[in-house]
Formats: sequence, C-alpha cells, structure tokens
Amino acid sequence: MGCAPSIHISDSRVVYHSSKESEESNSPHQTNTTMSQQQQGNSVPGLFIKSSNTSTYKVRTNSSKKDKRENSQSMEPDTQTSRSSLKAAVTDVQFGPMRLHQDQLQVLLVFAKEDNQSNGFCWACEKAGFRCNIARTPESALECFLDKQHEIIIIDHRHSRYFDAEALCRSIRTTKASENTVIIGVVRRHSDREESSILPLIAAGFTRRYVENSNIMACYNELIQLEFGEVRAQFKLRACNSIFTALEKSQEAIEITSEDHVIQYVNPAFETAMGYQIGELIGKELTEVPINEKKADFLDTINSCIKIGKEWQGMYYAKKKNGDSIQQNVKIIPVIGQGGKIRHYVSISRLCNDNNKAERICERVQAESQTDIQTCRHKDRRKGSLDVRSTTSRGSDGSSQRRHSSMARIHSMTIEAPITKVINIINAAQESSPMPVAEALDRVLEILRTTELYSPQLGTKDEDPHTSDLVGGLMTDGLRRLSGNEYILSAKQTHQVPGSLISPISLNDIPPRIAQAMENEEYWDFDIFELEAATHKRPLVYLGLKMFARFGICEFLNCSESTLRSWLQVIEANYHSSNSYHNSTHSADVLHATAYFLSKERVKQTLDPIDEVAALIAATVHDVDHPGRTNSFLCNAGSELAILYNDTAVLESHHAALAFQLTTRDDKCNIFKNMERNEYRTLRQAIIDMVLATEMTKHFEHVNKFVNSINKPLAALEENGSNNGDGDSVKNVLTSPENRILIKRMLIKCADISNPCRPLEQCIEWAGRISEEYFAQTDEEKRQSLPVVMPVFDRNTCSIPKSQISFIDYFITDMFDAWDAFADLPNLMQHLDNNFKYWKGLDDKKLRSVRPPPEEQLDHRV
Repeated sequence: MGCAPSIHISDSRVVYHSSKESEESNSPHQTNTTMSQQQQGNSVPGLFIKSSNTSTYKVRTNSSKKDKRENSQSMEPDTQTSRSSLKAAVTDVQFGPMRLHQDQLQVLLVFAKEDNQSNGFCWACEKAGFRCNIARTPESALECFLDKQHEIIIIDHRHSRYFDAEALCRSIRTTKASENTVIIGVVRRHSDREESSILPLIAAGFTRRYVENSNIMACYNELIQLEFGEVRAQFKLRACNSIFTALEKSQEAIEITSEDHVIQYVNPAFETAMGYQIGELIGKELTEVPINEKKADFLDTINSCIKIGKEWQGMYYAKKKNGDSIQQNVKIIPVIGQGGKIRHYVSISRLCNDNNKAERICERVQAESQTDIQTCRHKDRRKGSLDVRSTTSRGSDGSSQRRHSSMARIHSMTIEAPITKVINIINAAQESSPMPVAEALDRVLEILRTTELYSPQLGTKDEDPHTSDLVGGLMTDGLRRLSGNEYILSAKQTHQVPGSLISPISLNDIPPRIAQAMENEEYWDFDIFELEAATHKRPLVYLGLKMFARFGICEFLNCSESTLRSWLQVIEANYHSSNSYHNSTHSADVLHATAYFLSKERVKQTLDPIDEVAALIAATVHDVDHPGRTNSFLCNAGSELAILYNDTAVLESHHAALAFQLTTRDDKCNIFKNMERNEYRTLRQAIIDMVLATEMTKHFEHVNKFVNSINKPLAALEENGSNNGDGDSVKNVLTSPENRILIKRMLIKCADISNPCRPLEQCIEWAGRISEEYFAQTDEEKRQSLPVVMPVFDRNTCSIPKSQISFIDYFITDMFDAWDAFADLPNLMQHLDNNFKYWKGLDDKKLRSVRPPPEEQLDHRV
C-alpha cells in the first residue's frame, strides 16, 4: 500500500510527482522516462555546489501546437519514414565474429531549467526512439546515471551559475559505469573571434561538444551521429570485456604482441606456465626464440606463414623465467588491422610434457569447481530457506490480502540499513564459496549481527507531506531554534509521592464495575477505554495489579502487594491526565499489549522470568511524566530536559531515570528493595534498555537487527526441518543473550505503537487522541515562534486518515510483519488490514476527520 501521490503540473508542462505508482503515464507521447529521487544534502564526489531538493519527475508528455508545427517544418520529409527501417537494421551489431544485440539507447539530459535546447533534445529522443531522462541538478543526474547507466549524457555547459558542468562530468567519469558512456557538453554559440579551446572539456571527461542549436532536426542528427559513431564504438569496446574475461579464464596460455613483437598482453595461464608474475612481461620485446636443430629454417617457415596473414601451428621450445626449456604446442595467428596490415600476433600455446603445470592447475580448478557445485547444492538447500515465502503462511489465518507473507514482505522492505545490504551480499557470496570460506563468512555474519553497525537510511519510500512530517517529528531531534524563547518542562514541578495519594486498595476489593471491565484482559480485543471510564482515568493501578499478579511479579521481586500497589499509584500519578494521548491509559494499553505478547508460545520459549518482569515494568513506566510534546519540540525549545540529556533520546532518558527516582526515594513504593544487588543491576539494565528502545530514531535499526538476527536464521532452520529433529539450533537462536535483547526491544516497540493493530473502534479513538496532541503542539509552536516540527498537523487543515495511512505504511507494516513472523499474530494482522482499509476509504472520499459524516454512518449501518 503506497502513500497518496502528490502531483502538480508546471507551466512548462513537466509532470512532477512523488509516487512510484505514478511512473507509468497514459499519454501516447510519453517516453519511458523516470528520474530517481535524491535526498537533500547528499555529497557527490568532485562537486562543490550547494545541494537542493530534487523531485522525481517525467519528461513532458506533449508540447504546444505551435512548438510542434515549428518543429515539424524543420524536419526533412524523408526522415519521417526512414528511421523505422534504419532502426530495424541496427538492432544487431556485428563485431568481428560476434553478433551483439543493442538495446534501446538511453539518454540523460542534464539541464538546470527547461528551455528550447532541452526541449529540442527531448523531442529528438522521442523521434529517434530513445529512452530519455531529465535531471535538473548534478546530484539527481549522478544518481539517475548510476541507476540507469545511460549510453549518452548531454550536459548543459552554457550556464555556470546553475551548476559546474565540468565538475559533474568529472564526477560521472569517476564511476566505473561511465567507462563506455558518451558525454556531450552543450556550449554557447560564439563568434569566430571568441572560439574557445575544447581541451578543458576533453580534460574534464567530455567526449565532444555540441554548439547550442535548439532545432529538433539538428538535435536529431546529433543523436543519430552519436548512435552510429561514438556510441557504436563504445558498444563494441564494452563487448571486449567479455572477450578478455574469456582470455583470463582460458586454460591455454595466450600471448598478444604488437607488429614489432612487443608483448601487450599475456593471460594468467601463460604467466603461470612461464613462471612470471602478474604484469611482469607486459611491454617487453620477444627475445627468446625457439630452440631447434634448424633454427633459421624454422623461423623462416614461421615468418613466411604469418607475414602473409596465415596461421602457423607447430611444436617449439621456449625458455621459462628460471631458464628451463619447455616444449609447447603453439598456434600463432596474425591479426589484420588498419590499412590491411598486420597489427598484432596472437599466440596460443599448450605445454606438451607430462609435468604440465598448467594442466595440473586446470585439473585442480576443475576439482574445486566440482566441490563448489556440491557445496553450492548443499548451501542452496540451507540458504534457500532465506526466501521464506512459505514458512509463515497459516492457511485460513492468512486471509489478509495486504499480507501475502510476513517474511516475503520483510525481504522487500524499502527502508534498509547499509549493514543489511552487506549481510545480503555475504549470504549470496556464501552460496558459491568453498566450505572454508563459507564458514569464515558465517563468522563474519555473526559479528555483524551483534555489533552496533545498523544505521537506517531514510528517504527511500515515497513521501507525501504527512509521511515527511511524521518522520521529521518522530525520528529527529529537531532544528535548533534561533529565538530566545524557552519551553520549561515542569522544571520546578514536584512529582507525586505516595503520601499525597489516596490509600491503596486491595486486589480483592476491586469494585464490581472495574472487575467486569477487566474480565477479558487476557485477550487482544480487551477494551482499555471501558476500563478508563470505570476507573475515572486511573486504569494503570487496577490493570497493573491484575497483570502483575498473573505473572507473579511480587514473588519474583520479593515485595509485598501493598508495596506494589503504592508503586503503581505513584507511577500513575506522574502520568499527565491532561495529555490526550500520553497519559496513564496509554501506559495501561502498552502494559496490556506487553502481557499479551509475553503469553505467546514463541516468546515464552525465549525469555526468562527476569525478562518478563523487566518487560512489564518497562511498559508501565515507559512514558511517565510525558509532557505531551515530542523530542524535537523539546530540543527546539531549549527545554531543561533537552539540555540535561544533550538533545539525545531526551524523553526516553527522562522516563527511565524518573521511574527509578520515584521508585527508590521511598521504601513504601520501592519494589526493588529486597532484591540481591547483582540481580537488581541486571533487571535495571534490562528495563532501561527497553524504555530507550521506544525512541523512534532507532526504529529501523531495531527492526533490521531483529529481521536479520532472528527472523531469517529461524526461517532457515525451520526450512531445513530443525524443529522436527534436533531443536538445539533453534533454541540457540532464541535464547542467546544478544537475541533476547533484540526480542525484548521489538516486543515493547510493537506494544508501544500497536494502536493500528487494535480493533477498529479502539484504533479510531487512539488516532483522534494522538492527532489532538500533535495539534496542540503545533499550536504552541506557533505561539512561541518555534520551528513547526510537523506542519501538516494543523487542526484546521490536517487529514487524519492520511496521517494514519502514512504511519501504517512507513512504520507499522514492516515491523509487524517481522513480529508476526516470530510470534504468530494473525488476529493483529487482520485488524491492521481492516483499519488500513478504513482510513483509505475515508481518504478516497477526501474526508479529514476520524469518522465519516453522521448520515454516511447511518447509511452504512442500514
């Protein structure tokens, strides 16, 4: 499910869009031209320019009638029909004995602004049948070229104020992909006196220049000349790579010399046979001659044959580097070049004695190849499980059309950390590696999966403003404000302590209405809002007492029930009931989700009792004293908390620290007071780690590590049937200390933002509450002249359905696919599917509120 595209049409008839789903145009004149997105601020080697935002866009689909009329008048009539037959003749290119198939040419136009010259090349490309891309900035040009690898690049060299064309050309030439690319520089037309040298362009890497001429016929002729000239030549040169690959891998010793018998190339088999190092023979003259009883006659025979362009084949002796003589079966082939003259000699030789080292090497290579094939087959069975499209299907439980397969979607995640790409490359390399190498790579993977190398890359999903603002608000620490305003987060507030609270109630004394509201707390569809109403917005104490009793928390902590009750009360008292979302009801909701996840069979197999205790406590305190504002707001406002925590995980650090301060300052609520020191330190560290994991800047890091360290190894083991036989491997994956940490982080993250997976009515209520909190933040940012972190959350203009679609699409889907693959949660995925369809339905009707108008609701019920 993609984000809604943001589309507008400029005056110059260029269609700009920001949705991958808009890449296919319905216009009959549309060329297949798309431009890759480039994030702002990416550095490009060789460029010393200021980066700017770039948009994905397509070439204009049509021009004005006047333009077409003027252009058509300039075309010669015979070219209109001759091009199609010409094109058919050049589909295949003959290169010596090779027949090369030439695909449709791709052209990249780099023009900062649309003008007659760029339009001329656009229409010339369309007329010539070439694919065409347009880039407006050097950054987008470089990224588009690396993606498409165009045969022709035309760069506007006329306006240096927009970008440095020569610097861009140098940057492109630094890439390996540009080796066979033709780069044209469009220059201004000057008078004869002002004619400038072309050497700077050549030095920068340009192939040739084009003096500006916007006439379509001139542009068309230029493209055709390039196609049958430089492009054709580069196409043939590119084919030489395959020839040299064959030479390098050949088992026969091959030597190529010039007409003057200067060695220009020898392959590895030749160097090995003759005892030379790599490159040692290149550039040397042939000084060794065959040793034969009739040397002169022998050489005359060879020369008389090859000098008239005929091949010679026979036996002769050559000297190795160490002076030993070896007998070879040699074939010498003259190569006719320019002017009909012999320009090169190719010598192909094979050793004749029984101690043929080259043959032994070849036999060894063949033996290793056979081993590799067997290893590859073995690894295909082992690694093939990484494509786990079938391992998580659940028959009737998989009714969601959105969720084809959790793991299949994981493999197609569009937000990916660089380390994930590295792991995938290593996995692929293992399949064709010998066993010792594969085992070494296994060790590399083990190291990579347990170190802090995961750093998310954003901007790879198509973003509408809602998505962009959500990412900016949740995953950054804000922009430093320039004003003198400050926001003080309850700096002098005295936090609630047990003495100021109502006397604790007993679990046995819970009022009937509250007890009834908690009857089905073990099920996912439990209604937290019913409990909120029954407890007068104090659900955490009551739900906490019941949850903690079910998991035996008091017994583990060796504390009394009264101490636990006091602790729950003081924690709940420090949640702000004035917050529409981040209040004790949210905490109770996260606690319920955490307990539900802890009851799943796979999770129970994984975590120890101390992990369960840490998870429940972390869920309870994870947002204590939340001000109803984001980290970005606090950093921009220069709050005392932001200063205290150096603008890094400000709120999460505060929640964890305050939770332990409130707990340990009074014995009446200190649930840890009877714990042994080392056990307390272990528990404390686990709680802190889980609370910090709820910070959204690390969202993709946690998801990627979970997928690569938990999901994929388990899928591989399940594919090979480890669960049916020896379950030690599965147990090792589940219970290793590093993986238990990842599982706990993922558990609380999913519990924290599980609202889109709740039943529809609860999902709608939570969406309204979080939106109201964001609206209030935007209002305050405007009042205090602070940077507006999420401008789209303006209560007068915001579309709540769009914001929910973006949140689900960007943050929720991939994460819950991974969690579902681990914990088996088909009911949650069904709710997620239903809720997404609900928000999409509202958005399709252009509705901005959480519910349709009353009349539509009534019609729906009828």
